[in-house]
Amino acid sequence: MGLWSTKSIASLQAERAGDGSEPGFDRALGTVNLTSLGVGATIGAGIFVVTGTAAAQYAGPAVVLSFLIAGLGCLCAGMCYAEFAGMVPVTGSAYTYTHASFGELAAWIVGWDLIIEYLFGAAAVAVSWSGYFAAFLRGVGVNLPVSLTHAPFAADGGWHVSRAPYGVVDLPAIMLVLIATAILATGIKASTAVNNVIVFVKLAVIVLIIVFGFMYVRPENWRPFIPTGGSAADGYGWSGVLRAVGIVLPTLIGFDAVSTASQEARSPQRDVPVAILASLSICAALYILVALVVTGLTKYPELNAPHPILVAVTAAGPALHWLAPLIDVAAIASLASVVLVLLLAQPRILFAMSRDGLLPAALSQVHPKFRTPYLATILTGIVASIFAGFFPIELLWDLAIIGALFAFAVVCAGVLALRYRSPNLMRPFRVPFVPVVPILGILFSLAMMATLPRDTWVRLAVWVVIGIGVYFVYGARNSRRLRGAAVSSD
Repeated sequence: MGLWSTKSIASLQAERAGDGSEPGFDRALGTVNLTSLGVGATIGAGIFVVTGTAAAQYAGPAVVLSFLIAGLGCLCAGMCYAEFAGMVPVTGSAYTYTHASFGELAAWIVGWDLIIEYLFGAAAVAVSWSGYFAAFLRGVGVNLPVSLTHAPFAADGGWHVSRAPYGVVDLPAIMLVLIATAILATGIKASTAVNNVIVFVKLAVIVLIIVFGFMYVRPENWRPFIPTGGSAADGYGWSGVLRAVGIVLPTLIGFDAVSTASQEARSPQRDVPVAILASLSICAALYILVALVVTGLTKYPELNAPHPILVAVTAAGPALHWLAPLIDVAAIASLASVVLVLLLAQPRILFAMSRDGLLPAALSQVHPKFRTPYLATILTGIVASIFAGFFPIELLWDLAIIGALFAFAVVCAGVLALRYRSPNLMRPFRVPFVPVVPILGILFSLAMMATLPRDTWVRLAVWVVIGIGVYFVYGARNSRRLRGAAVSSD
């Protein structure tokens, strides 16, 4: 045993059973609830904003192709997650899958990376939710003080952080994170029930936009489908379509959160792979349909606005004005469900790392009544609320994206590694066309990472270096596998 020793699939499956000495997770989730978690994490306010702005600035009506390309890239990664989820029915997602593929040190790096995907991602989405919530309140005559809705710092997209004028604390963002944390700590049934309600609301509004919007679509607005006349920002033409892929991709990331709930699924080897692929397929289809509607309701240059779907609905005339308030409600609900699911995922990553001895044992304690990793949940909520309340979204969002893409690439590589090393393992779901699909998933993830700013790469590198230091200072000294190897060698 050593830093690169892997966990066997049999030992991981045994972890799900447990030894009965401690309370375990509540195995209460079926396919519908798991799929709802994936939809809740994937469909945020991006469907109401990014769809229109990507069309206006980069791809025109061909933003539909951008979503299709992004969806196919995510599908390659999603199938790799599904194969692992069928083989390894325990919590931990990419951290656990990497432990089975490449060993403990690689797993630690991925687990450390997942912190910036889930924890920083939840904080960033909470900040975005705060902006929508404050705008909604202004629309009904309630004006929150600027000092209580903005962080005290601002970022210029690089390393420069300055004092934000008038900002003191983003109080709505903090409150959302703390409320979501309280719900999550009380049990997976309560958490999924709340998520199911929110998902129903936003899906209902999206379906209304699609169904009634198509009634007023003017096909001439789709011509030319791929506009020409590129801009300085590489907009329009095929270059614009490809540039828009990187813009719309973050709206499809989130399906991987389903795999963190594997240990709470009733039949994880069947239900989790189905939920991963179903949630991704549903979300991609809805994004494509909404893109067709909004670019069909009005000319794409008009969608370069903070609320492009409202612009499109207004362009259709009075017949669709009744949708406007529903769009505001759906946007607020969408972001709230994303925060909820991301905050659900992060404690389960910490739980898996703690269970292996790489983090303090308290983080793997399960509440005897609520059957949740409650201390990990509380810690996640506190840290996420601090970031949401006091740090600018620019410092958080790109880190969350690059963290997700890095995990995608490693999981795809893990499928290749296990197919080569253990070809006869039982795989309830098998990625088709191996090695083509995993390789495409790796290349797609790396290509999308390459589109992110250099400063984001530097921050990722700094974060990984810090993580490796933490591993050798604490994790390696307390690792159950390494301690077991030392004992056996004695």
